[in-house]
Amino acid sequence: MRVFVSIVKNLSVLTRLLRLSLVWLAFGVASAFAADVTVVPMFAGYRETASFKRISEYFSGKENTGGQLILRTHPDQRSGYYFQLRINTPSTVDARLVLQVITPDTATPRVFNFTASLTSPKTMLNLGLTGADWPDLKINPVAWRLEVYGADGKLLATENSYLWEKPVTR
Repeated sequence: MRVFVSIVKNLSVLTRLLRLSLVWLAFGVASAFAADVTVVPMFAGYRETASFKRISEYFSGKENTGGQLILRTHPDQRSGYYFQLRINTPSTVDARLVLQVITPDTATPRVFNFTASLTSPKTMLNLGLTGADWPDLKINPVAWRLEVYGADGKLLATENSYLWEKPVTR
């Protein structure tokens, strides 16, 4: 009889732990879906066409992106200035990306628009300003800002360089 009572007591403890675990899991899932879209800058710099070529491209003739999403202002030209970012999303997002860049020759930002379907929770994204949009490999941006908008036009995330926040003084 003692063994039976001990098992029943342990079952009630196990049941409570299971219920508590389910409650925590429910809160965790709910908070994951309520999480914001975040942008993590990884790299920015000029890249030559050759830096994108992989061995498989020589055999297939098609660009191998290595699982990264690559968007270019001129899709047929690869050389240019790239912003490599990781975008964390709780679910698939059809996004409009607005990249504003200030160059050394003017304080007025140049605006570039991209559209993408961010399907992975952690999408590696390369935004390339290619062709005539970034003709000189020696030029670096003074400041930049990226805004991520959802399909409904709602601003989901922003990220910018340190100098973007500083006022222009003359």
